[in-house]
Amino acid sequence: MKALLGTKIGMTQIISKDGVAVPVTLIQAGPVTVTQVKTVETDGYTAVQVAYGEGKNLSKAVAGHTKTAGSNPKHIREFRVTELPEGLSVGNTIDVTSFALGDIVDATGTSKGKGFAGTVKRHNFNTSRHTHGGKGNIRKPGSIGSMYPQKVFKGKRMAGRMGHDRVTVKNLVVAYVDPTNSLIGLRGAVPGPKKGLIIIGGKA
Repeated sequence: MKALLGTKIGMTQIISKDGVAVPVTLIQAGPVTVTQVKTVETDGYTAVQVAYGEGKNLSKAVAGHTKTAGSNPKHIREFRVTELPEGLSVGNTIDVTSFALGDIVDATGTSKGKGFAGTVKRHNFNTSRHTHGGKGNIRKPGSIGSMYPQKVFKGKRMAGRMGHDRVTVKNLVVAYVDPTNSLIGLRGAVPGPKKGLIIIGGKA
């Protein structure tokens, strides 16, 4: 199963075999521990639940759930699969060796929060001209609707909270794998700040 949890370290660049500088995002990925294996017979669907990190002050429910796997996790995530890998059971570990150079993966993280932002920054609205008749209403939203239907539709592009959203970047190439230090490098940018949780899922 090609699925891992990790924390983002930051961006750097490596030199490929043909001498080209490749921008990569380094992630401290895994190892993760299998805490539960779900099947169609017992749960109605097929999935693998994994735990990552060292947690503190776990609730009795979580501690009891992960006791069989022998871990005190900080994060628990579930990956749905079409079929379970042969021999996979609770307590097994998955690390970066399940990925190889050139693999295509998806990376999911929480983007950086920007706070309350106006329409120019949030939706890339144009500003009015500063000279030759400009009225100075550079960042005001202006009219937001007509007389009918006497309401503002959901999704109207206006000022509001920006960022801190779940973002998935698809089809990233694995450009670096270091099993000794549990590092994996994905070509390109991955959402989220440093030390943010990243979910890596391989293409089946």
